[in-house]
Amino acid sequence: MIESVLAGLKVVDLTQNVAGPFCTQVLGDFGAEVIKVERPGRGDDTRDWRPPEIGGQSSTFLSLNRNKRSICIDLDTPDGVALLRELVAGADIFIHAMKPGSAEARGFGADELMVLNPRLIHCAISAFGQSGPLSRLPGYDPLMQAFTGVMSVTGSEGDGPVRVGVSLIDIGTGMWAALGIFAGIVERARTGRGLTVEASLLDTGVNWMTVFVASYLATGKLPRKMGSAMAMTAPYELFQSADGQVFIAAGNDGLFRRVCEGLGDPALADDPRFVTNPLRVANREALCLAVTALTLQFPTGEIVARLRRAGAPCSEMHDVSQMLGNEQVLASEMIADMPVEGVSDHRVVALPLRLGGKRNGPPRSPPGLGADTAAVLAEFGVGTQRLAQLRDAGIIG
Repeated sequence: MIESVLAGLKVVDLTQNVAGPFCTQVLGDFGAEVIKVERPGRGDDTRDWRPPEIGGQSSTFLSLNRNKRSICIDLDTPDGVALLRELVAGADIFIHAMKPGSAEARGFGADELMVLNPRLIHCAISAFGQSGPLSRLPGYDPLMQAFTGVMSVTGSEGDGPVRVGVSLIDIGTGMWAALGIFAGIVERARTGRGLTVEASLLDTGVNWMTVFVASYLATGKLPRKMGSAMAMTAPYELFQSADGQVFIAAGNDGLFRRVCEGLGDPALADDPRFVTNPLRVANREALCLAVTALTLQFPTGEIVARLRRAGAPCSEMHDVSQMLGNEQVLASEMIADMPVEGVSDHRVVALPLRLGGKRNGPPRSPPGLGADTAAVLAEFGVGTQRLAQLRDAGIIG
């Protein structure tokens, strides 16, 4: 079901690293034919982001490039540029992550390509956006976490800024780009014409700060770093147990009462300092001491069992290994088999959607560098003689 949504659509993918490849991986998971255009002899930078490795290949590259085909074109040559334009003329979607101005200088700008192919959906991913004084600067996920303030609210009070461990700005930008491309597909079906889509790490980072921006605009006060806690509700953070940590999330007064009942002290919910969420927030320190005094009496597993019986939201604190082995994660089918040459038991994280009650089918392994050059170009009408000439001239690989 999922892999039939975009079946028949051709994507020319001129991205590398994380944000763009994640976007096109999503399109590939939905069934689009993704043609990954790489530099001859080198390819996507993430091919060399190792260790760690799986079967001699970068695990990072493998995690971001399934369901694609790879071709190598030297875009620093006029013949290479002309070849790419031929591909785009027969494609539905073109996506690049060049700095603003670079695509236009090479002849890949939206205005030029959409004259060549009026039905084209043209997507540009950048660091700082397509306009403004910093628009031509490069950017990476941690750099943009710093720039947009994400690091300023991550970590514990008194500690220095902390990077969010996952590449949430890169992945988020890839998600927004994919959503924009889906919007372009809908718009094209309505009007018969393509659409330009722009996504940037800056926009994504600012968007992730939505709640913190709202708080600052409401109070004029900078948000605090609160570790695992949340400023506007309590208890809503990690607590120490007898053998580890447990996250307790009491988002309203009724849930707080269930937490108290589950931990064996129902009277705590009637403490005048804690009867409403605003009071609990105002008396957060005393509240945390009171709740911790209860959680320290039990091991994590017992706390989770007691709170779930009481109907109170909670969770063990998992590491990656514990998460992967959890029965609920196994039942979710979010970890899919994707064999890699020389490695039969390789697994990847699946597309986090079900359509019609089903996930998409088994993924195709990421392609070897340039593995599909000849086949793809032949499909676009490049004859055998020209292929040989291009190969001899070093234009393709």
